[in-house]
Amino acid sequence: MKIALINENSQASKNSVIEAALKNVVVPMGHEVVNYGMYTAEDEAQLTYVQVGILAAVLLNSGAADYVITGCGTGEGAMLACNSFPGVICGHVEDALDAYTFSQINDGNAISIPFAKGFGWGGDLNLEYIFEKLFCEESGQGYPRERAVPEKRNKKILDGLKKVTYRSFAEILKDADRELVTGALAGEKFAEYFFRDCRNKELKEIIMGIIG
Repeated sequence: MKIALINENSQASKNSVIEAALKNVVVPMGHEVVNYGMYTAEDEAQLTYVQVGILAAVLLNSGAADYVITGCGTGEGAMLACNSFPGVICGHVEDALDAYTFSQINDGNAISIPFAKGFGWGGDLNLEYIFEKLFCEESGQGYPRERAVPEKRNKKILDGLKKVTYRSFAEILKDADRELVTGALAGEKFAEYFFRDCRNKELKEIIMGIIG
């Protein structure tokens, strides 16, 4: 699995801490971490939480990433932004129990973590516990297990509903504010990582037209 890490500007200074905790857990599992930044608070490309949602949707809909780890001060804004787009199911995760139940019940492909609220002493350990429970088992198996059948049924219903409540992501990209989208894709490593990993030809061409 290719797991993308995205930080918005208010919590960019924690990027290296988050990346280290994520890699400590998922690399031994055989997963790959791709860090899209922001890398520091002084990065030239400044991502808002709204732009985090755009970038997450680009990565997930194009197949450049299989999962997105993101967040903001409270985790709420980034979660709302991510869930504004088709192809993204983002949960708000504060601890290991949130991570496990979201993975097993909701079977999403992104999480948003509060990187300021409640992030004190031991914050790096809490991140590791979150990532351990998020990826410890195949997602979508249900919790408790005797609830697996209705939970899987509800997930299929949600997936089907999202197909009719959203326009195609390609249309959204074409119609969205160009400056907002360009800013979301302006990260130092975006072009290098995205064009290497993208698996959707249509979106690849659209992104190439947007960023040049």
